[in-house]
Amino acid sequence: MQRKRSIWDLLFPPRCPLCGSILKSGEEYVCRACEKEVKPVQHPYCMKCGKPIRRAEEEYCMDCQRVQHSFDLGRGTFPYRGKIQKSILNMKLHNKREYSEFFAWAMCRRWGRTILDWKVDLVVPVPMYGKKKRYRGFNQSELLADRIGRALGIPVEKHAVLKWKETEDQKELDRNERRRNLKKAFKAGKAEVRGKRILLVDDVYTTGGTADAIAGVLKEAGAGKVYVLTACIGSEKDE
Repeated sequence: MQRKRSIWDLLFPPRCPLCGSILKSGEEYVCRACEKEVKPVQHPYCMKCGKPIRRAEEEYCMDCQRVQHSFDLGRGTFPYRGKIQKSILNMKLHNKREYSEFFAWAMCRRWGRTILDWKVDLVVPVPMYGKKKRYRGFNQSELLADRIGRALGIPVEKHAVLKWKETEDQKELDRNERRRNLKKAFKAGKAEVRGKRILLVDDVYTTGGTADAIAGVLKEAGAGKVYVLTACIGSEKDE
């Protein structure tokens, strides 16, 4: 997955999405210093959701031991902290949509083989409420899904599920409140998903409330399997 260069790179040199330095020759998506500093999720991680866990002898995080998820398996690419967290927030809140290039590249590099082993039929981005998308100008999950789909040769379907009801800000809610808040926010779209293996793509996974709500809708519509892939994922201490 090689970054495409353009004439605009001469006028506006691409910058590292993690530290802001101008990328040098041979640096595709991130500077070498940040690439060495920021490491993707490695073992031990939860075998269900992919969340980093403290003890290698444990198969599942505390959350997955308590909750029966609607999705089948999930994987996160980076721990949601430090430079990665700041970069994700800049992408979403400060119109740094070009950062999606780096995150999609990292997601494919870390989990591309796993996704192909899952034999995914469709890549589906987590939808955004229409009014919010118009205000922001883009849906970061769609940007990630588009790039991942192209890189892995898997069709992207943006109309498999819709967010038809705006939800309250999730950041200040506990796990149970988040799930209640999300339960009726999504509905099936026009796309045919019956029997399909679906890869649901989002930027951040915390408690799994959004993934569960959407996976539930997709499975009610006949989807065979729903896998989850995110750019970032919380840890057990975030639960």
